[in-house]
Amino acid sequence: MLVPNFAEALIIRESEAETFGFAQLMTRLLADGSDTGGALSAMRTTMGRGVEGAKPHTHNQSAELFYVIDGELQMLAGEKVIMARKGDMVVVPPNMAHAFATTPTHTADFLIVQAPGLDRFGYFRLAERVMKGEATQADLIASQELYDNHFMDSPAWRAARDDANSPKIVAEGEI
Repeated sequence: MLVPNFAEALIIRESEAETFGFAQLMTRLLADGSDTGGALSAMRTTMGRGVEGAKPHTHNQSAELFYVIDGELQMLAGEKVIMARKGDMVVVPPNMAHAFATTPTHTADFLIVQAPGLDRFGYFRLAERVMKGEATQADLIASQELYDNHFMDSPAWRAARDDANSPKIVAEGEI
């Protein structure tokens, strides 16, 4: 059992959080694993309409919790594509494929917490460098082991993203 090892309460003010992205996809880095003695890592993401957030991937060493503060988030969880709405929480266990995006008609504001917490903020900084053309997709792929972020293909996700109203989306009561 992991026993977190940190001595002080961690307080991150919104104005102090490292923020990256652009108007349609913005992420605030709140707490990295080393900030919480390995207990968790946390970030808050906002996405505009029709934005692809994270492509299908897995984490071998941690579970990932998504809590939708506002809007709707289309998510892959294993082989299911679901809609998570305001107030919904989805927890993805280690080694389960997952991804997220917004549909053309909805935005989303959500909290992401990984436990146990790994130092992954470097991954998000690298992803931003890729978006700016300062690093390559190959650099991101090469970092998979370092940041425990393993990309994969998902036919269910591709089909759902091709058609936001796909019948593969699980009904609200089935989350």
